Amino acid sequence: MIGQLKYAVKYALGLDRAGNNYTVHPDDTFLVSYPKSGNTWVRFLLANLIYPNESVGFANINRLLPAPGVLSKRFLSKLPRPRILKSHEPFDVRFRKVIYLVRDPRDVAISEYHFDLKKRYIAADMTLEQFLKPFIAGETSSYGSWWEHAASWIGPRYGNPAFLLVRYEDLLADPVGETAKIAEFLGIQADEGRLKTAVERSSADRMRKLEKQDADKWTGTKNTIQDIPFVRTAKSGGWKDSLPRDAVEQIEVAWFPLMNFLGYDLASKELDSKAVPPWLRSGQPT
Repeated sequence: MIGQLKYAVKYALGLDRAGNNYTVHPDDTFLVSYPKSGNTWVRFLLANLIYPNESVGFANINRLLPAPGVLSKRFLSKLPRPRILKSHEPFDVRFRKVIYLVRDPRDVAISEYHFDLKKRYIAADMTLEQFLKPFIAGETSSYGSWWEHAASWIGPRYGNPAFLLVRYEDLLADPVGETAKIAEFLGIQADEGRLKTAVERSSADRMRKLEKQDADKWTGTKNTIQDIPFVRTAKSGGWKDSLPRDAVEQIEVAWFPLMNFLGYDLASKELDSKAVPPWLRSGQPT
């Protein structure tokens, strides 16, 4: 009885967090990525594309493009369908239509390191070199390692028409063109002017300004170390200047088959000639 009363109070206040326990509808679309792969940027791109008359910011991004992990089941149940939802979950058979955003794991490592410092998930004196071993082992994230996460989606879904694989690096190089592909996948009719406007409103500089403005209102930045920004360099290839050679080698040796498959050039050239597992070549697990 007491438990039921507690839940009733949470439900009334909208505090019944959905987590991974919520109804997934067949017409839902999910924006999925491993953490620190550009998911927030793409959420802004999509929100600015879908709601051109809204002023998109960190204070309202959870309403415009919801993340079930930090929202209530009641809120999710009231959203108009079809819904577009953000997730970091590894493969979930319930997610039928998925945009999977992938990023070079060498850059992910750097981004996650600074994010974990910001959130106080790791000791303030932990060095990037010390962070690498648990990062590769999948111990720094509740979603496992970059390899486990990416392979869990790409293995069973690559080539499926309801699965769109987007590389963060391609989005940086051609934001309008890649956003157009995402819009087409979602069935959104958008001319070049609308696409360019969405890209401009989602620029890294604008997001940094919005972060400073809304840092105390968004779940990702609230109660964190404000001297460490959430939106950092927003570029690719930063690992070349930030990661020691042995750290780069550790990542590449651990994950080179999938990195090769995704088109990421390896510093350890001898790994380029190594065989890629058949399931990665075909997009189907063995």
